Amino acid sequence: MTGTNQTPEGVVADSAGNWVDTKAPPVTRPFLRLSRADRPIGTWLLFLPCMWGLMLAILSNGRYSTHDLWTIIGCGAGAFLMRGAGCTWNDITDRDFDGRVARTRSRPIPSGQVSVRGAVVWMIAQALISFAILLTFYDTAIWLGVIALIPVAIYPFAKRFTWWPQVFLGLAFNWGALLAWAAHTNGLALPAVILYLSGIAWTLFYDTIYAHQDTEDDALIGVKSTARLFGDQSAAWLRRFLTATIILMTTAVIIVGVERSFLSLVIALAGPWAMGVHLWWQLTRFDPDDDAGLLKLFRSNRDAGLIPLPFFAVALLV
Repeated sequence: MTGTNQTPEGVVADSAGNWVDTKAPPVTRPFLRLSRADRPIGTWLLFLPCMWGLMLAILSNGRYSTHDLWTIIGCGAGAFLMRGAGCTWNDITDRDFDGRVARTRSRPIPSGQVSVRGAVVWMIAQALISFAILLTFYDTAIWLGVIALIPVAIYPFAKRFTWWPQVFLGLAFNWGALLAWAAHTNGLALPAVILYLSGIAWTLFYDTIYAHQDTEDDALIGVKSTARLFGDQSAAWLRRFLTATIILMTTAVIIVGVERSFLSLVIALAGPWAMGVHLWWQLTRFDPDDDAGLLKLFRSNRDAGLIPLPFFAVALLV
């Protein structure tokens, strides 16, 4: 199928030349594009808060086992599947908007590659497999996983009724910090909640950067975002989100590490501050008029989110 909404190859306009386009069986490509399998950054951004939560939970009691290895595997698979299900749901609800935005009109549903009914079936299949993985965790984690569906369901509609849809994205994308903590401890504690809030601030940082790519189209069709809300003040707001991210994560680490050795605490604290250096680097290169640069900065948050993990791991060993 060719036409104004789709390239001759059927690829998505802003994600060409990836493994889905070149290696996946042709029949699977539209569904993998629905799941954003051609863009792994979203899976990373969902998975990394899980790792933060698990590592701090292990630091909190100093115990780890093979069950934690399964938690890593399960959270990784769940992040891929639930990100896919969430993106599919987003494309179902946004199909009319997507058809009117240059960057998104070539997505599988508005371009006619996948029907709405086919997308619903695909979404349910991904969610059911993810639920099967969730059932291998402790009861508290299972209930948290079920509750997580609420912000996931609401997020696609948030940009219709609030200028802060990125908050709802943060609520959904950082839930893994709570779930992975519970997967280790079968409970929740204050550090996990503070870490969750840190992740929400981080999401406000990176998704405001991302949203600046669409401000003109969003204004034309009436879609709200923090990028449109902040406008010329975006850099100042990004600085605030950066500060909140690091202070909140630092607070969570201090609460967890207060009963560990001084050296262990210092090493663990270096993690969020090293991440802060990366976020500051992003801020110094933020140009709201450079779409290619905005996308590059957004994708660099995989590296930013990875930075605290080796510090947490070393802190566990000393």
